Parts: sequence; C-alpha cells; structure tokens
Amino acid sequence: MELRKRLSTVKNLPGLYPDAGFTDSSIRWNIFNGRENGFNRCVIRVGRKILIDLDRFEEWLDSQAAEGVEL
Repeated sequence: MELRKRLSTVKNLPGLYPDAGFTDSSIRWNIFNGRENGFNRCVIRVGRKILIDLDRFEEWLDSQAAEGVEL
C-alpha cells in the first residue's frame, strides 16, 4: 500500500489553517529560520519549489504549543 504525503505550497498553507493566524510572510520567515526553530523538518524542496509536509507541519505546531512558543 502506497501512502501519499499531504503537501501544500507556502501560498496555500495559511488558508488550510485559518485559525492559526499564519500569513505567507510568516511561513517564509519560519522557512528562513528553519534551523533555529525546527521548521526545516516540514520543508520539501523540489528545485525552486518549496512544499510543506502537512503531517510534519502539524507535529511542528504541536511542539511549538507544548513549548509555549508564541507563533
């Protein structure tokens, strides 16, 4: 059985999680600072295209909430 990854573009991600208050800019900031904040584990790069693994993104969100980090 093949499992498919749930992926999103940076532009579409805020619309998938409207209550989280993310913008395109805040997602890009998290990508840029991914090594420091752990967001790099959510990012898949295909050439110049940047995709976000939604399962890993949700895990990252949970870890941020558990650590009491303000988003």
